[in-house]
Amino acid sequence: MSKVLVISTSLRTNSNSDILTEKLIEGAKASGHDVEHISLKGKNIGFCIGCLACQNTQKCVIKDDAVAIAEKVKNAEILVFATPIYYYEMSGQMKTLLDRLNPLYPSDYKFRNVYMLSVAAEDEEFVPQKAESGLQGWVDCFEKAQFSGSLFCGGIGDMGEASGKTEELNEAFEFGKSLR
Repeated sequence: MSKVLVISTSLRTNSNSDILTEKLIEGAKASGHDVEHISLKGKNIGFCIGCLACQNTQKCVIKDDAVAIAEKVKNAEILVFATPIYYYEMSGQMKTLLDRLNPLYPSDYKFRNVYMLSVAAEDEEFVPQKAESGLQGWVDCFEKAQFSGSLFCGGIGDMGEASGKTEELNEAFEFGKSLR
């Protein structure tokens, strides 16, 4: 099957997005995918300084953990970003990473399908829309890629609460199985 890279962007220990991400990974593996999981916890990822040197060199001038992550993103066939929703948006660390993936624009990247798993205390349908729109904007910069789907699990706010949410855990597993 495909090489899947799952990037967890929550910095909270035992986060709800991480709990659901583990189920997503189980589903992806059950479908035969080769899955790698990266958590941004403990990673040193600085802000893009907008120098655009990477557009000529395909390398970032900032030497931190984003460089190795970008290489893994470049070589994955399917990307999944898992994020908590903060103030109706993706996590700040996810946005910072997306900005730092700028060296990939002119590269021969392999990913074609990009997905999002998001979790929030609020459960209204509109809650993940700005985060999805932000990721769509990033994907739109890659001509060969498309935003292929999203799973939003709302109404999950307390730390570790997702571990007791059978329906959402099953949805995450099935979402992982459906990755293409």
